[in-house]
Amino acid sequence: MANEVSLDTAYRPSEDIVAREIQGELVIVPLVSGIGDMEDELFTLNETARCIWDRLDGQRPLRGVAQDLAGQFRATAGEIETDVVGLVAELVRRGMLVEAARV
Repeated sequence: MANEVSLDTAYRPSEDIVAREIQGELVIVPLVSGIGDMEDELFTLNETARCIWDRLDGQRPLRGVAQDLAGQFRATAGEIETDVVGLVAELVRRGMLVEAARV
């Protein structure tokens, strides 16, 4: 992967998407073509993914996001880091998140 996701990097939502809560779910809608997959232009996040998304402010590196979540979920730090990196990698690949800063 050319642009590998790092725990020492902060990410933020792309300016090419809008995220809205609809009936309790967070829905991410692309504002430009080429974002997301052709077959599903809307992208919804489950509760765990939403907890991660809510912390992606472009200021805090992913390691800090995982540490924040460690007290909230019954999982090891390694499992949480794996989940955070996995979700962020998918959303970066889809153009929904962008790298903000490397710490």
